[in-house]
Amino acid sequence: MKSLTEVNTKEDILPAYRKTPIGLLLEYHNLNRTFCKYESPQMLIGMCMDHRKTLWIPENFAYIIRSGGANLFYHEFQVSYAIAVGGIKHIALMGHNHCGMVNLETRKEDFVEGLVNNAGWKKDTAQTHFENLSPFFEIGDEKEFVSCEAKRLRQRYPNILVAPLYYNVDTGKISQINE
Repeated sequence: MKSLTEVNTKEDILPAYRKTPIGLLLEYHNLNRTFCKYESPQMLIGMCMDHRKTLWIPENFAYIIRSGGANLFYHEFQVSYAIAVGGIKHIALMGHNHCGMVNLETRKEDFVEGLVNNAGWKKDTAQTHFENLSPFFEIGDEKEFVSCEAKRLRQRYPNILVAPLYYNVDTGKISQINE
């Protein structure tokens, strides 16, 4: 299991992230650094679509892609766009505790019932939908998945600094995942 490094002071920021947009993200969000003005994004943040996470960052500071479990595999074109056209050189990949994409099989019944009751689907169609697509979105352990996804992105984009981070929905703080 991956361990975390909390960020309660500037010195807690890992050396690789200091003096980068990733370090600034941690300073803004965790340490209440005074906002600067930005004309263009400094980084890309890939994070879960979960509604319990709100970042404390300045306007125009980052591109943000929200995807279940912070899985950017199906958003690679947007990642490439941010790098190629937006000039991004830093990515913060942020998972969180209590993620709904962990152990999806336990949510199958709720998923199917929700599509039947809320969307008007037939039960067999909803079951097939879950069975066909849930394997692509199951992430297992949040910290382990974010670390693996960060490694995958580093291989895909070797000149980009990718930081695996972890948002605690109970405290609202971001920690660094130790690899």
